[in-house]
Amino acid sequence: MQTVNIHEAKSQLSRLIEAAANGEEVVIAKAGTPVVRLVPVDAKPKIRFGLMKGKIGIADDFNAPLPDEVLDSFEGR
Repeated sequence: MQTVNIHEAKSQLSRLIEAAANGEEVVIAKAGTPVVRLVPVDAKPKIRFGLMKGKIGIADDFNAPLPDEVLDSFEGR
C-alpha cells in the first residue's frame, strides 16, 4: 500500500493512477491522515448473447392491435 499526501498526489497523479490501475492500493492523505483510496474502475462485463434462449417467450398476438377499451384508457377517454 502506498500512502501519499495531497500535494504529492497533485504533482504525481498520472503515476498514482497507473499504479492503481496495475492493482496497487494508493491512499491519499491530508496532513498524514488517510482520506481517500484510489482504486481502478471495474471493467464492464462482456455481453453474452443467448443466455435467456428458451426461457423467454413472445405471445403470437404481440403485434396485434389493442382492444378499443385499452386504447381509450391511454387516450383519456
